[in-house]
Amino acid sequence: MHDSGNTDSGSTFGEKLRAAGERHGRLCVGIDPHKSLLESWGFENTIEGLAAFSAICVDAFAGHVALVKPQVAFYEAFGSAGFAVLETTMAALRSAGTLVVADAKRGDIGSTMAGYAEAWLTPGSPLEADAVTLSPYLGFESLRPALDIAQKFGKGVFVLAATSNPEAATVQGCHTEHGVTISQQIVDACAQENSAYQPAVGSVGVVVGATLATPPDLRKLHGPVLLPGVGAQGATAKDVKRITKELVGLSFPSVSRGILSVGPKVSTLKKAVDNVVKEI
Repeated sequence: MHDSGNTDSGSTFGEKLRAAGERHGRLCVGIDPHKSLLESWGFENTIEGLAAFSAICVDAFAGHVALVKPQVAFYEAFGSAGFAVLETTMAALRSAGTLVVADAKRGDIGSTMAGYAEAWLTPGSPLEADAVTLSPYLGFESLRPALDIAQKFGKGVFVLAATSNPEAATVQGCHTEHGVTISQQIVDACAQENSAYQPAVGSVGVVVGATLATPPDLRKLHGPVLLPGVGAQGATAKDVKRITKELVGLSFPSVSRGILSVGPKVSTLKKAVDNVVKEI
């Protein structure tokens, strides 16, 4: 854990996200422009369709939700033109004061991890977001460059801890020699990082699937929790409360299909957001 001395509560991503949740409701809306969704909105699976889809999402979600999560893979599929649309989309959301987490799931070592961190978390970068998702499965300390840059610039990270995909348990559910699951070890490491931010809410969040029957213990995290799986994958607001318990004010269910499926009309998308917020 590296302590940069950053204890200004207003400058941490964790505090910004908590405030956004109080203002708009605790919801993360995913932007997942895959081919079938583009077509259901009446767009072709082209760069023009991607741009049009993304512009509607900006109109519907900017200034209306606490957190927006573009899935980088669907933009990357279009190469440099797709990344240009992603840059425009994230910049438009952020200029409206909406927090953006780039769902890039980056994880590497040394200078490569530093390169990813600079790309997604450094102010002024073309791909600048407020937070980025990270994979810790090359070892938690491999994330150090991103953790340090996030703390330096008031950015956030969401570390994959206990995901809901069925393949995850074979790795994340394994026990260490001390009897602790790998996923719990990751949560505990994130909690340790967040101690540098106290008394402010920490900016090192975790991703925990809302569909999990036996999630890790999050009570000591002192940071935000992103919970995919609500809605189309079967999890409910009750599952969110069950998993996050005392961290309820820092829990952000992530919903994509349940909202995007009603598009492309902006007013309909906004209404879908409001309905989900009421449920959670």
